[in-house]
Amino acid sequence: MAQLTRPAPERVLPRAKPRRNSRQYRAAIPYLFISPFYILYVLFLLGPTVYAIWLSLHEWAGIGPSRWVGFSNYTRLFRDTAFHQAVINTLWYVGASVFIVTPLALIVASALNTRGLRGRDIFRMAYFAPMVLSPVVVSLIFTIIFDQNFGLLNAALRGLIGIKPVNWLGSPTWAKVAIILLLIWRWTGYLVIYFLAGLQAVPRELYEAAEIDGAGPLRKFREVTVPMLKPVTAFVSITVFIGAAQIFEEPYILTKGGPGQSTMSIAHFIYRAAFLREDFGYAAAAGVLLFIVVFVLTRVLAHFFGVGREERA
Repeated sequence: MAQLTRPAPERVLPRAKPRRNSRQYRAAIPYLFISPFYILYVLFLLGPTVYAIWLSLHEWAGIGPSRWVGFSNYTRLFRDTAFHQAVINTLWYVGASVFIVTPLALIVASALNTRGLRGRDIFRMAYFAPMVLSPVVVSLIFTIIFDQNFGLLNAALRGLIGIKPVNWLGSPTWAKVAIILLLIWRWTGYLVIYFLAGLQAVPRELYEAAEIDGAGPLRKFREVTVPMLKPVTAFVSITVFIGAAQIFEEPYILTKGGPGQSTMSIAHFIYRAAFLREDFGYAAAAGVLLFIVVFVLTRVLAHFFGVGREERA
């Protein structure tokens, strides 16, 4: 009787590694190159934002365990008169930046874009120089300028007009004016660069056609320059709005938020709540509210200027 033999077991071959020229490997290469952006985005933007929202619902002194308080931090903000004053002050800074600095930058850029202007590069460098300096350095310089007794501004006003020294940093009203003047000096030259880039992209034929129609300088500015610079104006307005809504260094160094709370911004309020009162949950709630308001108003400004409307059309 023939002996039965078992069939030899099948040999399991190891799974072949994907070749570098395979379809899966080629499809993964682009994600590998763009992964650093998403990693940094999660670590430094999305992660802190989610943590700030979580922290705003807790009470935490910076050390030790936190305690869940729900939305009580937000209700405290709506009852806090100091926060109300900080919101009003920030609105003053935002309004001055959007409705004074932006039109002034457009006017200066139009003047610098004039043909035949001598020393144009020198003027451009002079207007842009304030943005090169640190906000801390600028604020310290303006502290000397606005000094009541030995300030350069009071000395100039007394010599030219003969008025008495103004208490720029000690009066609630004049302190706001001093900070707004600093913002005008600091931001105007920076925005001029954007408007100059937009003006140089406007076709010269449009101005020549307007001259043939008998348009003067003011009419050319109103009917050619302003409409053609609408995208640049939208970008500049949104940029300066976001920057002014988060202003901190200038009021903090110039006036310490005073006198009283007359110049304290929302960012300064957040700093005081977190690092002076050690109420990090309350500060996080104020930061979340600031983020929501800035996001919503930015969308409103974008809709006002028609940003994205051309693409949808």
